[in-house]
Amino acid sequence: MVPEASDPDQSAAVLFSAGLDSAVLLAAAAQRYELVQPIYVSAGLAWEADEIAAARQLLGAGAYGRRVRPLAALSVDMRDVYPPGHWAVRGVAPAFDTPDQHVYIEGRNVVLLAKAAVYMARTRLPRVLLGLLAGNPFPDATPEFFGLMGRALSVGLGTPIHVEAPFAALHKADVITLGAELRVPFALTLSCMQPVNGLHCGRCSKCRERRDGFRDAGVDDPTAYATRPAR
Repeated sequence: MVPEASDPDQSAAVLFSAGLDSAVLLAAAAQRYELVQPIYVSAGLAWEADEIAAARQLLGAGAYGRRVRPLAALSVDMRDVYPPGHWAVRGVAPAFDTPDQHVYIEGRNVVLLAKAAVYMARTRLPRVLLGLLAGNPFPDATPEFFGLMGRALSVGLGTPIHVEAPFAALHKADVITLGAELRVPFALTLSCMQPVNGLHCGRCSKCRERRDGFRDAGVDDPTAYATRPAR
């Protein structure tokens, strides 16, 4: 049984995938709140085993201190909705230079927030933080959606649930700069849609965004790529 938060006003959940953005968000949340609960929600997508392994390794490295609880690993299988041939189920990501619109997964944040919110209601966690960045083009990544979703979850669960995106005005380079200040161990993070034996593939658009972010931030990229992205 997971204990309830002793002081909900000083606690937060973070949707945590071990990616760059959520890893930095978790570190920032630990600076602000007395108790932070990282939550990972599996949906049956190809890269999830690698992400969960990276999340556990990252949390086990001791970089976040005592305010961050052990990972809450939840699941809601979406493979009865997304067909077997869907790129995210097959693990064959769109090409290196494709725009964000090509990696849209319908209802992604709807599903993640709904599952996480039930857990939060049972453990008295009043807010959930997502590491979404500026320029996100998807309909479930807008301030309007987060406001409406938070209100719907609060009504449906009978307890306040606030949905927040603290990095919504930041770009990848900004997040990396902040992460460097917070001493996030970037080498342990994983931002890839088709990992190869736990390594970044170096061939998907998430790897491109990662490479460009480190370059734009002027921070050395410590990532182990299976195929080194072209400069």
